[in-house]
Amino acid sequence: MLTRYLSPTNKNLQGLFAFRNIEIVTQLLAMLVAVQFFEIPLPLMPMLAVSGMLCLLNILTWLRLKRPWPVTDVEFITQLLLDVAALTVLLYLSGGSTNPFVSLYLLPLTIAAAALPSRYTWTMAAVTLACYTFLLFVYLPLPAMNDLTMAGAGDGMDHSAHLGHNIAAHSSGFGLHVLGMWFNFLVSAGLIAFFVVRMAASLRERDRQLSATREEALRNERIIALGTLAAGAAHELGTPLATMAVVLQELQHEHGADTELTENLRLLRKQVDICKGTLTRMVESSGEVRAEGGGAQTVDAYLTGLIEQWQLLRPQVMVQTQWRGLQPAPAILADQTMGQAILNLLNNAADASPQGVEIEGSWDAQELSIEIRDQGNGLTPEVTSKAGQVFFTTKGPAHGLGLGLFLANATIERFGGKVSMFNREGGGACVRVTLPLARLATGSEP
Repeated sequence: MLTRYLSPTNKNLQGLFAFRNIEIVTQLLAMLVAVQFFEIPLPLMPMLAVSGMLCLLNILTWLRLKRPWPVTDVEFITQLLLDVAALTVLLYLSGGSTNPFVSLYLLPLTIAAAALPSRYTWTMAAVTLACYTFLLFVYLPLPAMNDLTMAGAGDGMDHSAHLGHNIAAHSSGFGLHVLGMWFNFLVSAGLIAFFVVRMAASLRERDRQLSATREEALRNERIIALGTLAAGAAHELGTPLATMAVVLQELQHEHGADTELTENLRLLRKQVDICKGTLTRMVESSGEVRAEGGGAQTVDAYLTGLIEQWQLLRPQVMVQTQWRGLQPAPAILADQTMGQAILNLLNNAADASPQGVEIEGSWDAQELSIEIRDQGNGLTPEVTSKAGQVFFTTKGPAHGLGLGLFLANATIERFGGKVSMFNREGGGACVRVTLPLARLATGSEP
């Protein structure tokens, strides 16, 4: 059974949808208790209208969650701000800052701190604090509060008079209590915005690292499996290659008078010898031998030798090379797996552009950069997004399994390097390999 993947923000919006359902039911129950049991004559019609608007918002949210596109941080903070606006209107209609439910402002702030980046959390903290401060002075007092703070006042007192009495009420002991509640909210909001944001960021970073570790472990498992298959294939291919070498040698002796055929047989014999040498190195290395091939080399000598080795395999491809950088060039340890990774990238370029490949190597004291440019059809968006994944290829199963780029990318990343692919201006593609010289100088992986 297939399940649709939900981003963390989509899951957060689902949670907010469920939380808002509870919020609406709680509001209705609180109104019922206040009117029926405490006999407080609340302005029910406008308060029910606010709850109705929240119901409508949640229906729209439910419909939106059925859409495939991801929920953005801006959309999520907008939903929270609408909840804050509804809470502010309800508190305005029921005593403002004197209402004991004013501490509910901490809920959307906590949700923002746990689910959103810090800039949105501080925005929510500022909005909720501004709403709380507004309700300190502007609100419709509860009838019970009117009896305490406006005794002797006429029934025809207008809203401006209410505002004056609200401000005067803050000079009393109860007013100090309300101001204390406001200050407590200020401190609580600051602590939540600071500490919860840091904790949420730490959790997100931990999840990111765990995901990266799982991906690396999966990639390493694939590489080990491929290495095991390659070692088995190397042993199995040794016998037929040896047979081919013997047959080619006999054919050379039998047809020595035919110059053209002899030259072709000599070329085939050379290719067979290259294949035998490659298989021998695969068997001997076992994936652990480091810096095989004789100590340190300068960067330009290493690149030149690598290109000469590749041209023996692809003699029909026209190659233009250019090396530039500090002189004398820094020394590195020639690593067999790194060389094979670069050869795989060169083969891909030659497959896409048999008419010619351009190779440019540049270096400074810290980094080596190799650009491999072809004159092919360029990269499609699908190739750009999936290149480097195991068993992804555009050549078809008869010409490749998609392992070359996967193994090249994995090898280069093990040395702290990076492979990037992009289209060239005027046509063709470019593969850029960047490698830290510090790692190549020691021949060690991270």
